[in-house]
Amino acid sequence: MCRLVMSDKVWTRELQAAAVAVQRFTPAARRRLDGFALCPPPAACYNRAMPAKLTIGFLGAGRMATALAQGFVRTGMVRPPQLFASDVAPAARKAFGAATGARICANNADVLAAASVLVLAVKPQQVPAVLREIQPRFTPRHLLISIAAGIALAQLEAALPPKARVIRVMPNTPALIGAGASGFAPGAAATAADARLAERLLSAVGLAVAVKEAQLDAVTGLSGSGPAYGYQFIEALSDGGVACGLPRDLATKLAAQTVLGAARMVLETGEHPGALKDAVTSPGGTTIEGIHELEKGRLRGTVMNAVRAAAEKSRKLAG
Repeated sequence: MCRLVMSDKVWTRELQAAAVAVQRFTPAARRRLDGFALCPPPAACYNRAMPAKLTIGFLGAGRMATALAQGFVRTGMVRPPQLFASDVAPAARKAFGAATGARICANNADVLAAASVLVLAVKPQQVPAVLREIQPRFTPRHLLISIAAGIALAQLEAALPPKARVIRVMPNTPALIGAGASGFAPGAAATAADARLAERLLSAVGLAVAVKEAQLDAVTGLSGSGPAYGYQFIEALSDGGVACGLPRDLATKLAAQTVLGAARMVLETGEHPGALKDAVTSPGGTTIEGIHELEKGRLRGTVMNAVRAAAEKSRKLAG
């Protein structure tokens, strides 16, 4: 059985929307509503079946699952009652429900009964057990979208019934704030419509790109691990600012905003990063002095090696 857990904030938004809608009714229509009451968050009104084509169930309700669910609701793809989730950790279930307004299920079987799109969001070591549990209940109506790191399509498909529709995804942590970069690869039985749906869902939390599965290790090394490289660079910029006399909090804000602005320039102008770099670099100026030091420290080669090392590690983990 799945039950609704809705935070006060989510429920307040629902009530406000209902109140606005009622004000648009004619006086006669409002009189006909007299005697009807809005039920409180846990009550049965949200447990009634809601006409909707898309129902999404999360097998695992951690931070990434929560971020995805919030993105789906925020962009209007689904409403909270169309979301379902289960997790072995009671605290994770409670937090997911409070953050999203989803229905919380007692077990994975209830999620499969309620939802047609399943998001596999457990730790890699938990995947085999979860797949064994859901295999008998997995039907042609189900689409499995896996965000479990290092679990290949072949492994997922082998553990499910023949012709199971599966899509493998490599998200990254900025999805937690709607600024993610995800690569996804459809399995052998996944349809073009499945791929379009996955792209729409992932786009709710940032950029989503379709790649071949063989490229997902490269995606892991670049955008999957890349936020950590970015944090290190921001920290290094901040350290430099502190070394030059700036307070730490100010140095960190300036560093983070500088990196954010540079990223937006690349994305929004469409210009090559090298051309944008040249536009900042005046002959004999301050910037070229700094770039010279970065080149002496082999920054570009070091970053390239980091991406390649992380991608290779991803390949080894996938076996």
